[in-house]
Amino acid sequence: QVRLVESGGGLVQAGDSLRLSCAASIRAFTTYTLAWFRQASGKEREFVAAKYFTAQYADSVEGRATISRDNARNTITLTMNSLKPEDTAVYFCAASSRPRSTAAVQYELWGQGTQVTVSS
Repeated sequence: QVRLVESGGGLVQAGDSLRLSCAASIRAFTTYTLAWFRQASGKEREFVAAKYFTAQYADSVEGRATISRDNARNTITLTMNSLKPEDTAVYFCAASSRPRSTAAVQYELWGQGTQVTVSS
């Protein structure tokens, strides 16, 4: 069964760091682009970061976020520093068979999401 399971969300204060993890049960894991998206209350889902061979970041997190993948363990992580209240959202792990995808519609597989709340 194909599954993506996120962990690591929670309540943090502005300026703190947070590390999110995603465990993927996917065949041919290395052929997928893995990404993080987020969706704040009342807003559309937005791209945060993705990694195939190289990493891509949204402007809103550039310089504060690092995405990494462990192809031996089928996991990806997102580390974010200097968190801001506007980073508050449900964060989703996703997988796409298209390289370097940043559009949510191009991602076939999704996790259930993990809530991140940043207090000011």
